[in-house]
Amino acid sequence: MKSAGILLPISALPSKYGIGSFSKEAYEFVDFLAEAGQSYWQILPLGPTGFGDSPYQSFSSFAGNPYFISLQELINEGILTEEECHNAEFGRDERNIDYKRIYDNRLKLLYKAYKSTDLDNDDYFGFVSENVKWLEDYALFMALKEHFAGKSWYEWDTDIRLYQAKAVEDYAERLEDKVSFWKYVQYKFFKQWEALKSYANSKGIKIIGDIPIYVAYDSADAWSKSALFEFNVDRTPINVAGCPPDGFSKEGQLWGNPIYNWKVHKETNYLWWIDRIEHSLKLYDVVRIDHFRGFDEYYSIEYGSKDATEGEWRKGPQKALFDAIYKKLGRVDIIAEDLGFVTDTVKELLRRTEIPGMKVFQFGFDERDTGARNDYLPHNYNEKCVAYTGTHDNPTIVSWFFEITESERKRVRAYLCDHYTPDSEMNLPIIGAVMRSNAELCIIPIQDYLGYDSRARINKPSTTGGNWMWRLSKSDLTEELSQKIKEITALTGRAN
Repeated sequence: MKSAGILLPISALPSKYGIGSFSKEAYEFVDFLAEAGQSYWQILPLGPTGFGDSPYQSFSSFAGNPYFISLQELINEGILTEEECHNAEFGRDERNIDYKRIYDNRLKLLYKAYKSTDLDNDDYFGFVSENVKWLEDYALFMALKEHFAGKSWYEWDTDIRLYQAKAVEDYAERLEDKVSFWKYVQYKFFKQWEALKSYANSKGIKIIGDIPIYVAYDSADAWSKSALFEFNVDRTPINVAGCPPDGFSKEGQLWGNPIYNWKVHKETNYLWWIDRIEHSLKLYDVVRIDHFRGFDEYYSIEYGSKDATEGEWRKGPQKALFDAIYKKLGRVDIIAEDLGFVTDTVKELLRRTEIPGMKVFQFGFDERDTGARNDYLPHNYNEKCVAYTGTHDNPTIVSWFFEITESERKRVRAYLCDHYTPDSEMNLPIIGAVMRSNAELCIIPIQDYLGYDSRARINKPSTTGGNWMWRLSKSDLTEELSQKIKEITALTGRAN
C-alpha cells in the first residue's frame, strides 16, 4: 500500500524556549500530520549534538539530546517554575536556533530540575538498569567533559583517556553528582519521547528515525569501546572516514569519523551493531541509516591527511552484518540512504537484504545525465524505494529550481509538461510528480509544501555555521495547508 509522510526535525518545531522539543507543539504537529492524511513523520537523529551542532556528530549513538526535553512539562511537574524558564535567555528569533544560548542556559535549568526531583523510585531505577550497557559510560563521559572544561576525551589525562579501570572507578566516585545528573537527563528524555511516540502511533503516524553510520571521534562510544575502531594504542585513529573527490568537490570530503574495526565486529558477531539497531527500534518505527554504502565499501583516509584525495576503498561487512541483525531481531524496518554514486555491489546488497533505497527528485536533472533512464526521474522509481523532493542536505525545492541552470529548468518543465506555473510555485507540480510515482513511500520536507526558499534550508554539507538552525513558526501550520496536503495525498492514493 502506498503511503506518505513529512520530514521535519524535532529541533525545527515551533515550541517555546528557543528550540523544538517534546512539548505540546510536537503533539499538535502529530495532529496536523493525521489531519493531512500522512502516515509517517521523518525526523533527524535524536542524539546529543556535538561539533557544529550537527545531529550527525553526536556524543553518543544511544543517548538522547537534552535540548529536546520539554521545559514546560517540567514546569507542569512542579520541578521548574515559569519564571525560571521565562528569565533564561534562549534567543529571540523564532525562525532560528541560537545554540550558544541554548547550551549556556538550558542545561542549568535541567540541573535545577534534577536537584528538585526525588529519584528514589522503581521507574527511575528500572530505566537505569534497562540501559546499563550504554548509560553508565555516557553519563561518566559527559561528567568528565565538564570536569576537563569541555575538552575532547583524547585531550584528557592519560589514565582516563585510555579508559583504565582504576581511573574510571575513581572518577565515577569523584563526579558522582554530575554522573547522576546525566542519567537523570536521559531518564527525562526517554520518558518524554516515549510518550510522544506513543501518541503519534495512536494517531496512525509512524516515526522514521535516522542514525549516522559512523560515530563521532569525540563520543562516549569511541572513548569506552575503542577496540571497535581502528585506533592506535594511544587511542589516536589510524584511519578516518570521508568521501573521495567527485564532480562536486575536487578535494573530496574529510569527515574525520573513526573507521570501524570490522574484524573485531565480526568476531563479536556484530553485537554492538545489533544493540544499536535494537535500541533504535525502541525509539523509532523505521530506521534510516545514513551513508549505507559504507556497509558494502567504505572510503578510508589516513588520519592527519589534509583532505580526502589520498584515501582508498575497502570492503565493508556487507550482508553478514544484516544476517546477524535479522537473526537476532527479525525482519526490521530499515531505509538505506544510498544517494550519490551507487555501485552495482551496493544495489545487490540492497536487493539481498530487501532494504529500500532512496530517490531524490533534485538529482534527476543534472546536465551530466540527461537520459530518460536516470534513476532519479520519478517514472523510473520502483515500488521498493522511498521518494523525496529533497532531503535535509538539499536546498528547498523552490530554491533548487532557481539555482539550477536555465537548460535544467527547461528540462524540468518539459518533464512535468508544465510551462505556465510561476517559478516560485513550482514546488507543487514537483511534489505531485514525486507523489504520483510508483515509490511505496514518499517523504516531503515541510518547507517544500510551504514553498519556502533557501532561508528554510536545514543543512549545507561540507560547511560549518548556519546549519541545523531553521524552525517552523506556529503560523505555518494552517488548516489551509493541512487540507492542501491531504488533497494531494488522497488524489495520489497515499492517504492514511
